[in-house]
Amino acid sequence: MTAAAAAICSGDTVLLADVGNSRIKLAVVTPAGATADSLRLPAIARRHDLDSHGFRPAHLEQWLQGAAPGPAVVLVASVHDAAAARLEAALAAVSATSHRPLRQRRVGHGDLPLVIAAEVSAPERVGIDRLCGAAAAALVKTPHRAVIIVDCGTAATVDMLAADGTFLGGAILPGPALMARALADGTSKLPEVAALGTSSPPPMPGHSTHEAIAAGIGFGIQGAVARLVAESQAALGGDAEVILTGGWRGAVRAAIPGATEIPDLVLHGIALAATRACAR
Repeated sequence: MTAAAAAICSGDTVLLADVGNSRIKLAVVTPAGATADSLRLPAIARRHDLDSHGFRPAHLEQWLQGAAPGPAVVLVASVHDAAAARLEAALAAVSATSHRPLRQRRVGHGDLPLVIAAEVSAPERVGIDRLCGAAAAALVKTPHRAVIIVDCGTAATVDMLAADGTFLGGAILPGPALMARALADGTSKLPEVAALGTSSPPPMPGHSTHEAIAAGIGFGIQGAVARLVAESQAALGGDAEVILTGGWRGAVRAAIPGATEIPDLVLHGIALAATRACAR
């Protein structure tokens, strides 16, 4: 057992870091025995976001003072190597200057209670955020029923779990912010429209360039997600549950009625790695 795993099992505070392409999502796992909204998932608290591209170590230290004033272990799941390296360096600096141990552990696919289908090539190269979300979904889904996970992050992902909880793979497409940036970068006169994905798109027709872009991206992402869910349903036999998560999930909520919303599914999945570490 590694030092970080030993710290988890000894009762030190467990902190979580979901390092994405735009944000670093932080949380602390609540004491043993607590679960999130009766979903059988480890409960989390003290949610806090940092900017993946330019967070200040002082902001991290301020959060740590409230979340873990004593010894702690930090489980880091990352799809952004540079941001993760900066976070880990900041954690090491806080640990050294405040004279309290903050052990760190990167979460890999082998740390998760998740079966990955043999058809999925190179599981170690599948985004760890996708696999963490899948591990959490496998725990909360209805027994003997497949599930589709729609994760609304910088990139949108639509992933599939078989009825027995096996991860099958899925689809990836750009989220609203990436679409807006690509449209602005690839043209000479179209502006980059900010704050997309936080609300419904404007009604057609758009009466300004801004409204036209917002409508195109907003309805476009709704249509894309709805079609991917439909294709996934067909591949799974037509009776799969749908779980919706991620920061701009409200933008596609209407396109997938009946979906169960779990805002921080990936963080809950990272927390499951702590349970697995102690079970070994």
